[in-house]
Amino acid sequence: MRRTSWVRRASWVRRVREGLRAYRLIAAMWIRSTMAYRASFAMTTLGSFLATVLDFVTILLMFSRVDTLGGYRLPEVAFLYGLAATAFGLADLALGSMERLGRRVRDGTLDTLLVRPAPVLAQVAADRFALRRLGRVAQGAAVLGYALSALDIAWTPLKAALIPLTLLSGGLIFGAVFVAGAAFQFVAQDASEVQNSFTYGGQTLLQYPPTVFAKELVRGVTFVLPLAFVDWLPALYVLGRPYPLDLPSWLAFAPPLVAAGCCAAAGLAWRAGLRSYRSTGS
Repeated sequence: MRRTSWVRRASWVRRVREGLRAYRLIAAMWIRSTMAYRASFAMTTLGSFLATVLDFVTILLMFSRVDTLGGYRLPEVAFLYGLAATAFGLADLALGSMERLGRRVRDGTLDTLLVRPAPVLAQVAADRFALRRLGRVAQGAAVLGYALSALDIAWTPLKAALIPLTLLSGGLIFGAVFVAGAAFQFVAQDASEVQNSFTYGGQTLLQYPPTVFAKELVRGVTFVLPLAFVDWLPALYVLGRPYPLDLPSWLAFAPPLVAAGCCAAAGLAWRAGLRSYRSTGS
């Protein structure tokens, strides 16, 4: 029994390594292709940056009329925005191509990935890797930098360590949502917009304080689809704010565990979706 468990673990580690290697090679190919036209890359990256800037401009316009939003000042909302936007940007950079899976299922081009000696998930994730999405990451990081400089936070080692931990965990949670949404497209082939409602829509939700939403919605994104662990729970701990649901403060340090659980659930959903796939036959 122990030997069987060890063999399974070794096999899983080997598959993960193969997937990461395949992802790295495919992404590198697309990066080389992109950098062949450096001016085009610079313009599209700048365009991505400026397009996401408009999201924060909307918040600035709100604060031109009010002093607080849900009891939060502009630097505090900017802190929430920066954490959510940066975490989502990292996930979108790594796995944003997953939303095109439904198109591959419909036209049968997914079959070409199945016959290649590389994990399908890695191939789909790295397909058409868009380095221009760094613009979104840069914009979120810029807003986060502004918020950290404007806020008067009583820093402790735990709070300082929580910032990079939150960004990494949030990126993994959003990444799990990307993968789970792609798995759903095996069943509902034209469901990219449904996936976007949880990814892009989730990012937009988390940019605002939880106090502006109904408690039922806050419970849903805490206990059902745990997007609250992307930034709300850790951010409110850093800001010294109570969580609307009166949850214990130690949950601010739970994002890594939640991210691990989300990734495991997304992996199971992906395997189930891939096994249910039937070729178009064309």
